[in-house]
Amino acid sequence: MSFRKFLPMFDRVLVERLAAESVTKGGIMLPEKSQGKVLQATVVAVGPGALNKSGDVTPVSVKVGEKVLLPEYGGTKVILEDKDYFLFRDADILGKYVD
Repeated sequence: MSFRKFLPMFDRVLVERLAAESVTKGGIMLPEKSQGKVLQATVVAVGPGALNKSGDVTPVSVKVGEKVLLPEYGGTKVILEDKDYFLFRDADILGKYVD
């Protein structure tokens, strides 16, 4: 749990992308180049929130453990103990999945 040693600042959200599908429904193995970019991720850490004009903290809209939809481009890659995570601003996250 290396992400516990990393705390995002302000309204940043640290996510771990879900694994790409490597086998089709018919059982055909897909090479890495033909696998689509995964836009779903799990939130692993959140910052405290951003300051608004009056100096109050606006909390982040997602919580740790929630599944979110990411934009196709953007985010900052962060490598923690040989594992890839991505850092996004709260406003860049497109939505979250509800159960």
